[in-house]
Amino acid sequence: MTRWALGVEYNGAPFFGWQTQVGVPTVQAVLEEALARIAGAPVRVIAAGRTDTGVHAAGQVVHFDSTADRRPEAYVRGTNAGLPPEVAVLWARVVPDDFHARFSAEARRYRYVLLDRRVRPGLLAGRVSFDHRALDASRMHEAAQALIGRHDFSSFRASQCQAKSPVRTIHELTVRRHGPFVVLRVRADGFLHHMVRNVVGVLAAIGAGERPVGWAEEVRQARDRSAGGLTASPQGLYLEAVDYPARYGLPSLVEGTAWSPFCD
Repeated sequence: MTRWALGVEYNGAPFFGWQTQVGVPTVQAVLEEALARIAGAPVRVIAAGRTDTGVHAAGQVVHFDSTADRRPEAYVRGTNAGLPPEVAVLWARVVPDDFHARFSAEARRYRYVLLDRRVRPGLLAGRVSFDHRALDASRMHEAAQALIGRHDFSSFRASQCQAKSPVRTIHELTVRRHGPFVVLRVRADGFLHHMVRNVVGVLAAIGAGERPVGWAEEVRQARDRSAGGLTASPQGLYLEAVDYPARYGLPSLVEGTAWSPFCD
């Protein structure tokens, strides 16, 4: 039995999230179906994180076990031949048996892309979030610094979140303007359900001048979801990368990714 790790990117717009569900298309389902053709047997993949409906990934990582004798190229090119155009395997690596896509991860990185202009997007529909308000990215970045560190993020947690603890550590959190886009990037040891989208909802209200810069810290300290703002839409959210210990030999960032205008 060999354990494999794969790097996967996908446009989440046509899918009802990552996790397999009866009667609707999901990323996990189409990936497992394509892998099974190459492995010659059913395959079950474990992901670093389960993304919601409409959420995208530039650097999702999964693992699976197989008895099939295959080269890495087979699990890249062969699997891609059986996938819909919105999903692609980027790389494949043999990993030790103790590797786990979810539990071996040291940190996860998300990116949220906001287009703030008077009219909704056409060309980038489904791939960016839209806000008709003019947003001040500098104010948003200043406010965001109050969220860095180890805190109770109950105020940014969805009511249906199943995590045992609301405590998480945010290592990095930046908000920058890139032309017509406001881009939030966050790295943390883990995320609660809707945590990034709820953070964006609070910061966007601050960026629009509807709330003071100090409101982000007030919301965090309240430890109550009702103290926060609206949940931002899923369309602008990307699982950017997952960080693992160096001993596994996996790419620390997605290789060959060029998704301008969202790059720094």
